[in-house]
Formats: sequence, structure tokens, C-alpha cells
Amino acid sequence: MKLQDQPVLSKVVNDLEVQVYSNRQSLGAAAASHTAAAIKKLLEEQADLVMVFAAAPSQNEFLETLIREEGIEWQHITAFHMDEYIGLPLDAPQSFSSFLTERLFSKVPFAAVHRIDSANDIEAECARYEALLKAKPVDIVCLGIGENGHFAFNDPSVADFNDKVLVKPVELDEACRRQQVNDGCFTELKNVPTHALTLTIPALTAGKHLFCMVPGPTKREAVRRTLNDPVTTACPASILRFHPSCTLYVDTDSYWEVPDERGDEHGVG
Repeated sequence: MKLQDQPVLSKVVNDLEVQVYSNRQSLGAAAASHTAAAIKKLLEEQADLVMVFAAAPSQNEFLETLIREEGIEWQHITAFHMDEYIGLPLDAPQSFSSFLTERLFSKVPFAAVHRIDSANDIEAECARYEALLKAKPVDIVCLGIGENGHFAFNDPSVADFNDKVLVKPVELDEACRRQQVNDGCFTELKNVPTHALTLTIPALTAGKHLFCMVPGPTKREAVRRTLNDPVTTACPASILRFHPSCTLYVDTDSYWEVPDERGDEHGVG
């Protein structure tokens, strides 16, 4: 990892490691370097591994760097993605399958890529995808946090820390749908699908190692709540504070405190 990709601040909140970077490029590069190291270490210990990826602009710099990391034996990795819209063609540019195919799945030789097919019967698709997830334990989850504190499509209104299923259909909060417009994925709120399929919180937190990338000023309040609010589904990402191996990567736009010249922290907003 390059010197410019070193964090300007590191801290631990409960069990969650937090690393603050000067910009989203350094954030993405550092997260990719750490994820690559975890992949290589796991593949020294086991024959193959399972990874779950998020599809969002917050992941762009991370994914761009990860595919360039040397020495990753992609042919031993099975990939999943964590959510998908209902009612949107799988080949639509806004679909999460399309997003990850363009930026990741088509770039490296995975052993297998399992896509959520939301055009399938919903109950049958949940059962199919859950069965695939149950075939082997999830090793690494690469995720982000939404403006309303969700991860995947576990919005506060549907989040359940004790979900009994691994995949479920959900109705999306308006705040979640507005984020898709804010991110430039859709031009108008009316074009954003109202429902989706998502991996549940237990499905994602079951991963051995979680790498969570959250850059940008629109995520500042979500990051603040994740680290400071009570651990409840009002801010679903707050549960990450008690994962045994999770690192949160933020930048000085998404983190509300930065070190001053003496190395102390102070509020910036």
C-alpha cells in the first residue's frame, strides 16, 4: 500500500475498526489492498472461498483497484451480490447485476458468479439463492452503508438483526430510493423501483471478514449514526460495531471528525 493511502486517523468503536482516509481514492486503494491480503491468506488455508459484493457508486474506487491487485487466485472464488431490484430488467444499466458485471464479474475469472434473478418467481428465487448461500460459508463481504443507515436493502423499516431467512423481498424506503437519484443511478424518483430482493442482515454478518467502504459527504450522517447511535434497526449498520472482523473505511467527507495538526480529533460539521 502506498504512503498516500495510509489513514489519517484510525480508531476502534466497540469491535469495529474505523479508518479515515484523506479522499475516496485512497480509501478505495487501502480497502482493496486489505481485502486482497485477506483473500490470499484465506486461500493459503482453504481450497476456495465465497465473497459477497455490493453494487453502488461508493464501491467504484475499491473495485477498480481490487481487480488490479496482483496474486489473487480468482479461479478459486465464488461471487454473490447482495441485492437486486424487482421489476427492473437484469440487463438494465441500473440493475446491480449489470453494475457488478461491468466493473468486476467480467474483469476477472471467478470460479462461479451467482446473480439474483428478480424476474423469477420471488418465492422461488429467494429459496434458490438461499440454497446457494448455504452451500458454503461466506468468507468475505464487501459492502457499503446507505444514507439511511441500511446495508444491502435492509432499510430501517424492514431490517431485522434476527431474520430467520437469508434472502427476502422488501419494500424500499423513500430515503433509500432518493439515494439512488442522488447517486445518479436514476434521473427521477418515480423511475426507482419500489421493491427489491436483499440478503438479510444475518446473511451478511455471517461473513468471516467484512470490508465496508463509505466515502462522500452524503454519507456523513449515516456514518455518525453507525458509530454513535444505539445499536438498533433504526440504523441497521450500527450492528457492524459488534462484528468480530469488520473494518469501516471512510474519508474526510463522510467522517465528521478529522485530526488537527496536533493529531487530536475535532468536529468538522
